[in-house]
This record gives sequence, structure tokens and C-alpha cells, in this order.
Amino acid sequence: MTHQDAGHYALKHSPSLVPDARIARAVKGKMIDGKMTCAAAHKIAAELKVSPAEVGVAMDLMEIRISKCQLGLFGYEPQNRIVQPAETVSPFLRQAIETSLVEKRLPCRLAWAIAERFGLKKTDLANACEALKIKISNCQIGSFR
Repeated sequence: MTHQDAGHYALKHSPSLVPDARIARAVKGKMIDGKMTCAAAHKIAAELKVSPAEVGVAMDLMEIRISKCQLGLFGYEPQNRIVQPAETVSPFLRQAIETSLVEKRLPCRLAWAIAERFGLKKTDLANACEALKIKISNCQIGSFR
């Protein structure tokens, strides 16, 4: 969803779709000021043994905004993004990123996997992508494609 679409998240889905009651209860319990952090959404998914995308759909249907993307791509105050281009990117990290691209973009879940493999914070991996001018795509919660 783009910034101008903010507040109309349910429109991404069929009008007949309703949020899963179990997920909706968990989301309501972790929501702060009408928002939920990416980390909290992933925690709910793990606790309920559902996919992050299922939690994302429930949040969309409930018109709940995701904040504090764990890759630093959106949801921070006041600047929105905290990603900054890394000063250097090792050849090994560059290769791992470039060989994982799908249609010239790095899917979020693969970004997480590469960060884990290299012992990096997720934001450090996003900073490397920023330096390489590689876009991260397919948010696991569904915030962006």
C-alpha cells in the first residue's frame, strides 16, 4: 500500500473476507495506538502457528497499520525509513544478495535468511541492499510487494 492508500488496507482483499477470530484477538492484544510492529505481527504468527501473511491479512481487514519494519524500510517516526546505504558491502554478502534476487528484487524472507546466515542485523542487510541499489520486495506480512 502506498502512503496515499493509508487507512484503506482492507481494499486489498475481497469484501467478503473476514479476519480469523483467533488472529484478530491476538492482534487487538498487541496493538498500540492503532498500529502493530512488524516484530509483534511475526510473534503472533509464531505463537498461533500461522503464516505472517495470515496475520497481515487480519491486520489489513482490521485497518491496522504496521510499524517498525524489521528491515527498517518503513514505520519509524519521524523519518519513516531508517535504512541508510552501507559504507561497504563484502563480496560474499553481495554475491549472496545478488544470487537471491527474484525479478531484480530481494524478497523480504530471503533478506531475513541472508542476514541470519551472515550474522547481521536485519537493518544491516537492508543497508547493504540500499548501497547496492537493490529493492526489497514481498513483505512477509503483505505491506508491500
